[in-house]
Amino acid sequence: MTLRHFTIQHDGVTIPVSRGGRGRPLVLCPGLNSTQADLRELAELLRRDHDVVTFDLRGHGLASAADRYSFEDFLSDLTAVMAEPGNLGLPAAPVLVGYSLGADLAVHYASEHPDTVAELVLIDGANPVPEPFITDAVLPAFRAMWEDLATQQEAERGTARQVLLTAQEIVELNLEIDVVRSEILDRYRKIDRPIRVIMSTSMAGDSGEGHAPRFNQNWRAGVERLVREHPRIATTWLDADHQLVFTHAPEIAQIIYGAPGPAGRATC
Repeated sequence: MTLRHFTIQHDGVTIPVSRGGRGRPLVLCPGLNSTQADLRELAELLRRDHDVVTFDLRGHGLASAADRYSFEDFLSDLTAVMAEPGNLGLPAAPVLVGYSLGADLAVHYASEHPDTVAELVLIDGANPVPEPFITDAVLPAFRAMWEDLATQQEAERGTARQVLLTAQEIVELNLEIDVVRSEILDRYRKIDRPIRVIMSTSMAGDSGEGHAPRFNQNWRAGVERLVREHPRIATTWLDADHQLVFTHAPEIAQIIYGAPGPAGRATC
């Protein structure tokens, strides 16, 4: 399958974009610390029945570094990409699929540009959790984890999987995401397009020790809160952790096609 590769210049950064496939238009937005190269399996599965556009957020993959890495900056990257498919002559408004932070970006984008989106698919993100994840009690552990991650990512420098953000920038972004999610229900109220949500049953892993149980309970409570307020949202749970987009790509692709497989169970 032939892919077309091009770049978008905006806000002082270069955003690499790939497009290919056949069928219904679809834009796939990655999350924090993930790249279009990481999402390759899912993208290839979707290209069998969709005209798929993938891209890298600033500081990720083959995108250039930036002076700022805030939620609004990443939202501006998505907005720039969503403007491009129209210029390329897509036959209709695309399905917008977002993973993790990408799901939050998709909800904010759709709430501001409802006529440019046909449908939303949100994968393990955009969750109106009732409590913030990063409290003072867990901040040191998160900071140590992201420092280790930043060190590990140095081995990916110069590749399509690189992440250029520092550990401190990742910490600040996650603190900002907690605030964004505390207010995201207001964004959902502005969206009149179909929404499908795909969530992991054990976002923080299935350990019964440490902070994982609280994180998972908070995650589940957020989804239940969302569906109570918006019962029209179709929700599917996958028996996985937050890496589900990498470990369960075939199941996710099947759900996006509109037919949840045996690994997913729909709730409402």
